[in-house]
Amino acid sequence: MTSLPDTPQTRVGAAERDAAAERLQQAYAEERITHEEMEQRLQHALTATTRAELDLVTADLPADPRGDADTATLAAGGGRIVRRGAWRVPRTLKVASAFGKIRLDLSHAVIEHPVIDIELGLGFGRATITVPHNATVDVDGVQGGWKAVRYRPPRHATPGGPHIRITGTSGFGRVRIRHARRR
Repeated sequence: MTSLPDTPQTRVGAAERDAAAERLQQAYAEERITHEEMEQRLQHALTATTRAELDLVTADLPADPRGDADTATLAAGGGRIVRRGAWRVPRTLKVASAFGKIRLDLSHAVIEHPVIDIELGLGFGRATITVPHNATVDVDGVQGGWKAVRYRPPRHATPGGPHIRITGTSGFGRVRIRHARRR
């Protein structure tokens, strides 16, 4: 089956609308557009149904230089890997540790993507991941070796947060995921 060419009348999906919203937010952060202009364009981008409607709100913005290459790797043989405070979380975060401890605190982090993938590769160490209180978490992709993954979703979910998918292997270490307290 051949695919149709991308024309101005081509219908767009949620992924294209989300990408346009990210470009608009980046343009605002770079002070290319005002807050009011961003809000107005976001409304149009999130309700766009065709390529032409979506292109209209981003036509005068530069292309995203990151593209799909928004991936970072944190690796250590031993010792600790710690990220906390206002650090920028990439779309895909690969974390590898043979013997060390990992502590990722996303509660105050800058999360620019609606979905974050965290790929774990643990040997004997352990990982503690703190997610924002309004995040949803998927741990089905983690293969526990010696100890099980510890995660208890909140009783009352708050919508609007990022979706965090955690995959990989935990070897002989423990993986613990918890939600941050509400501020």
